[in-house]
Amino acid sequence: MAAKKSVKQLRITLKRSTIGRLENQKRTAIALGLRRLNQNVVHDDSPVIRGMIDKIAHLVKVEKL
Repeated sequence: MAAKKSVKQLRITLKRSTIGRLENQKRTAIALGLRRLNQNVVHDDSPVIRGMIDKIAHLVKVEKL
């Protein structure tokens, strides 16, 4: 049997509010699944997710799992 590949994951936490931010930053946070302050979501580490994180890096905290 083939060994299961270990997919790296990221825990993303919304640390700052999206109130008063640009609309594209608000939509990026929602697209990541972040709707409330201090809410955590876990996503696979991919270039798409990394790009979204870079767009709102000043609002979130990222941890590797």
